[in-house]
Amino acid sequence: MSFRQRLGKLTLVPTGTAIAAASTSAFFGSRRYTSHTTNQKVNQIASRHFHAIASRAQVSTGTYLKPVGYPQRQYTSTSIVKAEPAAVGKETPGANTATKKGFVEWYEGHLEARPVITKAVTGSILWGVGDAVAQVVPTLFADESTKKEFKYDVPRTARAVTFGFAIHAPLSHLHYNFLEWMAVRGGFKGLRGTVFKTIMEQFIYWSWFSNSLYHGAMGAMQGMNPTQIYDRIADVLWDTQVAQWKFWIPVQILNFQFVPVRHQLNVVLLTSIVWTALLSAWYPPEKKEEQNEEKDQVKTEK
Repeated sequence: MSFRQRLGKLTLVPTGTAIAAASTSAFFGSRRYTSHTTNQKVNQIASRHFHAIASRAQVSTGTYLKPVGYPQRQYTSTSIVKAEPAAVGKETPGANTATKKGFVEWYEGHLEARPVITKAVTGSILWGVGDAVAQVVPTLFADESTKKEFKYDVPRTARAVTFGFAIHAPLSHLHYNFLEWMAVRGGFKGLRGTVFKTIMEQFIYWSWFSNSLYHGAMGAMQGMNPTQIYDRIADVLWDTQVAQWKFWIPVQILNFQFVPVRHQLNVVLLTSIVWTALLSAWYPPEKKEEQNEEKDQVKTEK
Protein backbone atom coordinates (compact mmCIF):
# COMPACT_ATOMS: atom_id res chain seq x y z
CA MET A 1 0.00 0.00 0.00
CA SER A 2 1.41 3.35 -1.04
CA PHE A 3 1.92 6.28 1.29
CA ARG A 4 -0.94 8.24 -0.25
CA GLN A 5 -3.33 5.28 0.17
CA ARG A 6 -2.40 4.86 3.83
CA LEU A 7 -2.99 8.55 4.39
CA GLY A 8 -6.48 8.25 2.88
CA LYS A 9 -7.57 5.76 5.56
CA LEU A 10 -7.26 8.28 8.39
CA THR A 11 -10.95 8.99 8.89
CA LEU A 12 -10.86 10.08 12.55
CA VAL A 13 -8.46 12.98 12.15
CA PRO A 14 -10.02 16.42 12.88
CA THR A 15 -10.36 18.93 10.13
CA GLY A 16 -7.26 20.94 11.01
CA THR A 17 -5.10 17.83 11.27
CA ALA A 18 -6.45 16.43 8.00
CA ILE A 19 -5.61 19.64 6.17
CA ALA A 20 -2.08 19.61 7.57
CA ALA A 21 -1.62 15.96 6.62
CA ALA A 22 -3.01 16.52 3.13
CA SER A 23 -0.69 19.46 2.63
CA THR A 24 2.28 17.35 3.65
CA SER A 25 1.24 14.56 1.31
CA ALA A 26 0.72 16.92 -1.59
CA PHE A 27 4.06 18.60 -0.97
CA PHE A 28 6.05 15.38 -0.95
CA GLY A 29 3.88 13.52 -3.46
CA SER A 30 4.00 16.22 -6.10
CA ARG A 31 7.71 15.80 -6.50
CA ARG A 32 9.04 12.83 -8.48
CA TYR A 33 11.45 10.65 -6.60
CA THR A 34 12.97 7.77 -8.55
CA SER A 35 15.17 6.30 -5.85
CA HIS A 36 13.64 3.75 -3.46
CA THR A 37 15.86 5.06 -0.66
CA THR A 38 14.62 8.58 -1.24
CA ASN A 39 10.98 7.46 -1.14
CA GLN A 40 11.60 5.65 2.15
CA LYS A 41 13.09 8.78 3.72
CA VAL A 42 10.12 10.82 2.51
CA ASN A 43 7.74 8.34 4.13
CA GLN A 44 9.61 8.53 7.44
CA ILE A 45 9.65 12.34 7.47
CA ALA A 46 5.95 12.55 6.63
CA SER A 47 5.12 9.95 9.27
CA ARG A 48 6.95 11.86 12.02
CA HIS A 49 5.38 15.12 10.91
CA PHE A 50 1.87 13.65 10.98
CA HIS A 51 2.31 11.99 14.39
CA ALA A 52 3.48 15.27 15.87
CA ILE A 53 0.30 16.98 14.62
CA ALA A 54 -1.96 14.12 15.74
CA SER A 55 -0.44 13.98 19.24
CA ARG A 56 -0.98 17.72 19.72
CA ALA A 57 -4.61 17.35 18.66
CA GLN A 58 -4.98 14.44 21.12
CA VAL A 59 -6.95 12.20 18.77
CA SER A 60 -6.59 8.61 17.80
CA THR A 61 -6.03 7.64 14.22
CA GLY A 62 -7.56 4.54 12.74
CA THR A 63 -4.14 3.35 11.53
CA TYR A 64 -0.65 4.43 12.50
CA LEU A 65 1.66 5.16 9.58
CA LYS A 66 4.47 2.67 9.59
CA PRO A 67 7.40 2.24 7.27
CA VAL A 68 6.92 -0.34 4.55
CA GLY A 69 7.15 -3.89 5.82
CA TYR A 70 5.85 -3.24 9.35
CA PRO A 71 2.46 -4.63 10.43
CA GLN A 72 -0.26 -2.03 10.82
CA ARG A 73 -1.88 -1.62 14.24
CA GLN A 74 -5.62 -1.17 14.16
CA TYR A 75 -7.62 0.95 16.62
CA THR A 76 -11.34 1.18 17.27
CA SER A 77 -13.33 4.37 16.92
CA THR A 78 -13.56 4.67 20.73
CA SER A 79 -9.83 4.82 21.27
CA ILE A 80 -9.75 8.50 22.09
CA VAL A 81 -6.70 9.78 23.87
CA LYS A 82 -7.74 10.61 27.44
CA ALA A 83 -6.29 13.25 29.70
CA GLU A 84 -3.72 12.13 32.21
CA PRO A 85 -5.15 11.53 35.70
CA ALA A 86 -2.65 13.93 37.20
CA ALA A 87 -3.96 16.71 34.99
CA VAL A 88 -7.57 16.30 36.14
CA GLY A 89 -8.55 18.89 38.71
CA LYS A 90 -5.60 21.14 38.02
CA GLU A 91 -6.50 24.82 37.84
CA THR A 92 -5.18 26.84 35.00
CA PRO A 93 -4.16 30.45 35.62
CA GLY A 94 -7.21 32.73 35.52
CA ALA A 95 -9.70 29.84 35.74
CA ASN A 96 -11.17 31.13 38.98
CA THR A 97 -11.72 34.57 37.59
CA ALA A 98 -14.33 33.16 35.21
CA THR A 99 -16.28 31.47 38.02
CA LYS A 100 -15.96 34.09 40.71
CA LYS A 101 -18.63 36.74 40.50
CA GLY A 102 -18.21 40.31 41.56
CA PHE A 103 -20.67 41.92 43.95
CA VAL A 104 -22.53 43.77 41.20
CA GLU A 105 -23.04 40.61 39.16
CA TRP A 106 -24.03 38.69 42.29
CA TYR A 107 -26.56 41.36 43.28
CA GLU A 108 -27.93 41.56 39.73
CA GLY A 109 -28.53 37.82 39.77
CA HIS A 110 -30.53 38.02 42.99
CA LEU A 111 -32.35 41.11 41.78
CA GLU A 112 -33.49 39.28 38.67
CA ALA A 113 -34.36 36.01 40.43
CA ARG A 114 -35.95 37.43 43.60
CA PRO A 115 -36.57 41.16 43.10
CA VAL A 116 -38.94 41.78 46.01
CA ILE A 117 -36.98 39.99 48.73
CA THR A 118 -33.70 41.44 47.44
CA LYS A 119 -35.06 44.97 47.58
CA ALA A 120 -36.64 44.30 50.97
CA VAL A 121 -33.32 43.22 52.46
CA THR A 122 -31.57 46.17 50.83
CA GLY A 123 -34.24 48.52 52.14
CA SER A 124 -33.99 47.22 55.70
CA ILE A 125 -30.22 47.70 55.73
CA LEU A 126 -30.30 51.20 54.28
CA TRP A 127 -33.21 52.37 56.45
CA GLY A 128 -31.33 51.11 59.49
CA VAL A 129 -28.17 52.92 58.39
CA GLY A 130 -30.18 56.10 57.84
CA ASP A 131 -31.67 56.00 61.32
CA ALA A 132 -28.26 55.29 62.85
CA VAL A 133 -26.85 58.29 61.01
CA ALA A 134 -29.72 60.44 62.26
CA GLN A 135 -29.02 59.44 65.85
CA VAL A 136 -25.25 59.63 65.85
CA VAL A 137 -24.39 62.55 63.57
CA PRO A 138 -26.19 65.29 65.60
CA THR A 139 -24.22 64.32 68.68
CA LEU A 140 -20.99 65.05 66.84
CA PHE A 141 -21.90 68.74 66.80
CA ALA A 142 -23.52 68.90 70.24
CA ASP A 143 -21.97 70.18 73.43
CA GLU A 144 -20.26 67.94 75.93
CA SER A 145 -23.28 67.58 78.23
CA THR A 146 -25.45 66.38 75.36
CA LYS A 147 -22.80 63.90 74.27
CA LYS A 148 -22.63 62.46 77.77
CA GLU A 149 -26.41 62.10 77.97
CA PHE A 150 -26.64 60.46 74.54
CA LYS A 151 -27.76 56.86 74.52
CA TYR A 152 -28.28 55.01 71.28
CA ASP A 153 -31.93 54.05 70.76
CA VAL A 154 -31.82 50.47 69.48
CA PRO A 155 -35.63 49.99 69.32
CA ARG A 156 -35.86 53.08 67.13
CA THR A 157 -33.41 51.62 64.62
CA ALA A 158 -35.28 48.31 64.78
CA ARG A 159 -38.47 50.12 63.82
CA ALA A 160 -36.74 51.73 60.85
CA VAL A 161 -35.36 48.35 59.72
CA THR A 162 -38.81 46.77 60.02
CA PHE A 163 -40.42 49.57 58.06
CA GLY A 164 -37.84 49.35 55.29
CA PHE A 165 -38.08 45.57 55.00
CA ALA A 166 -41.77 44.84 55.41
CA ILE A 167 -43.48 47.99 54.16
CA HIS A 168 -41.48 50.50 52.15
CA ALA A 169 -39.38 48.33 49.83
CA PRO A 170 -42.13 45.90 48.68
CA LEU A 171 -44.60 48.71 48.06
CA SER A 172 -41.97 50.81 46.30
CA HIS A 173 -41.19 47.88 44.00
CA LEU A 174 -44.84 47.83 42.95
CA HIS A 175 -44.90 51.61 42.68
CA TYR A 176 -42.00 51.92 40.23
CA ASN A 177 -43.27 49.11 38.04
CA PHE A 178 -46.73 50.70 38.06
CA LEU A 179 -45.22 54.05 37.05
CA GLU A 180 -43.40 52.39 34.16
CA TRP A 181 -46.59 50.64 33.07
CA MET A 182 -48.53 53.92 33.06
CA ALA A 183 -45.79 55.70 31.10
CA VAL A 184 -45.71 52.95 28.47
CA ARG A 185 -49.49 52.81 28.16
CA GLY A 186 -49.67 56.57 27.89
CA GLY A 187 -46.96 56.72 25.24
CA PHE A 188 -44.66 58.91 27.34
CA LYS A 189 -41.04 58.46 26.28
CA GLY A 190 -37.78 60.22 26.97
CA LEU A 191 -38.05 63.51 28.83
CA ARG A 192 -41.85 63.42 28.63
CA GLY A 193 -41.82 60.11 30.47
CA THR A 194 -39.53 61.54 33.14
CA VAL A 195 -41.79 64.55 33.70
CA PHE A 196 -44.89 62.33 33.74
CA LYS A 197 -43.42 59.98 36.35
CA THR A 198 -42.19 62.84 38.53
CA ILE A 199 -45.59 64.56 38.55
CA MET A 200 -47.45 61.33 39.27
CA GLU A 201 -45.10 60.38 42.09
CA GLN A 202 -44.62 63.71 43.81
CA PHE A 203 -47.98 65.41 43.39
CA ILE A 204 -50.68 62.86 42.54
CA TYR A 205 -50.46 59.86 44.83
CA TRP A 206 -47.16 58.35 45.95
CA SER A 207 -45.52 61.03 48.12
CA TRP A 208 -48.72 61.67 50.07
CA PHE A 209 -49.25 57.97 50.63
CA SER A 210 -45.64 57.07 51.50
CA ASN A 211 -45.16 59.96 53.94
CA SER A 212 -48.46 59.24 55.69
CA LEU A 213 -47.49 55.57 55.82
CA TYR A 214 -44.12 56.41 57.35
CA HIS A 215 -45.51 58.56 60.14
CA GLY A 216 -48.39 56.15 60.76
CA ALA A 217 -46.17 53.07 60.89
CA MET A 218 -43.65 54.75 63.19
CA GLY A 219 -46.46 55.86 65.49
CA ALA A 220 -48.02 52.40 65.54
CA MET A 221 -44.69 50.74 66.38
CA GLN A 222 -44.26 53.28 69.19
CA GLY A 223 -47.58 52.16 70.68
CA MET A 224 -49.78 55.09 69.65
CA ASN A 225 -53.51 54.60 69.32
CA PRO A 226 -55.33 55.44 66.05
CA THR A 227 -56.30 58.92 67.24
CA GLN A 228 -52.73 59.79 68.12
CA ILE A 229 -51.50 58.43 64.80
CA TYR A 230 -54.03 60.53 62.92
CA ASP A 231 -53.10 63.67 64.86
CA ARG A 232 -49.40 63.05 64.20
CA ILE A 233 -49.95 62.66 60.45
CA ALA A 234 -52.14 65.77 60.34
CA ASP A 235 -49.54 67.80 62.20
CA VAL A 236 -46.46 66.90 60.16
CA LEU A 237 -47.66 65.77 56.73
CA TRP A 238 -47.66 69.14 54.98
CA ASP A 239 -44.21 70.09 56.28
CA THR A 240 -42.94 66.69 55.22
CA GLN A 241 -44.41 67.15 51.75
CA VAL A 242 -42.73 70.50 51.26
CA ALA A 243 -39.41 69.06 52.38
CA GLN A 244 -39.90 66.08 50.08
CA TRP A 245 -40.54 68.25 47.01
CA LYS A 246 -37.37 70.22 47.66
CA PHE A 247 -35.28 67.12 48.23
CA TRP A 248 -36.74 64.43 45.97
CA ILE A 249 -37.87 66.18 42.79
CA PRO A 250 -34.30 66.84 41.54
CA VAL A 251 -33.24 63.35 42.60
CA GLN A 252 -36.14 61.65 40.87
CA ILE A 253 -35.79 63.60 37.64
CA LEU A 254 -32.26 62.24 37.30
CA ASN A 255 -33.37 58.81 38.50
CA PHE A 256 -36.23 58.45 36.00
CA GLN A 257 -34.17 59.86 33.15
CA PHE A 258 -30.98 57.83 33.43
CA VAL A 259 -31.56 54.75 35.63
CA PRO A 260 -33.26 51.49 34.49
CA VAL A 261 -36.53 50.65 36.23
CA ARG A 262 -35.10 47.69 38.14
CA HIS A 263 -32.51 49.97 39.80
CA GLN A 264 -34.66 53.04 40.45
CA LEU A 265 -35.66 51.83 43.90
CA ASN A 266 -32.00 51.16 44.74
CA VAL A 267 -31.15 54.77 43.90
CA VAL A 268 -33.97 55.87 46.17
CA LEU A 269 -32.82 53.55 48.95
CA LEU A 270 -29.26 54.85 48.78
CA THR A 271 -30.45 58.44 48.73
CA SER A 272 -32.87 57.59 51.53
CA ILE A 273 -29.94 57.33 53.93
CA VAL A 274 -29.86 61.11 53.87
CA TRP A 275 -33.65 61.42 53.70
CA THR A 276 -34.24 59.00 56.57
CA ALA A 277 -31.65 60.83 58.62
CA LEU A 278 -33.51 64.07 57.99
CA LEU A 279 -36.90 62.56 58.86
CA SER A 280 -35.53 60.93 62.00
CA ALA A 281 -33.90 64.19 63.06
CA TRP A 282 -36.94 66.34 62.27
CA TYR A 283 -39.52 63.95 63.74
CA PRO A 284 -37.88 61.89 66.49
CA PRO A 285 -40.00 59.38 68.41
CA GLU A 286 -41.97 61.00 71.20
CA LYS A 287 -40.97 60.27 74.74
CA LYS A 288 -43.25 58.17 76.89
CA GLU A 289 -44.09 61.17 79.08
CA GLU A 290 -45.33 63.10 76.06
CA GLN A 291 -47.39 60.13 74.87
CA ASN A 292 -48.98 59.73 78.29
CA GLU A 293 -49.87 63.43 78.34
CA GLU A 294 -51.56 63.08 74.94
CA LYS A 295 -53.48 60.01 76.11
CA ASP A 296 -54.70 61.87 79.18
CA GLN A 297 -55.72 64.82 77.01
CA VAL A 298 -57.72 62.55 74.70
CA LYS A 299 -59.49 60.92 77.66
CA THR A 300 -60.34 64.37 79.07
CA GLU A 301 -61.78 65.54 75.76
CA LYS A 302 -63.95 62.40 75.60
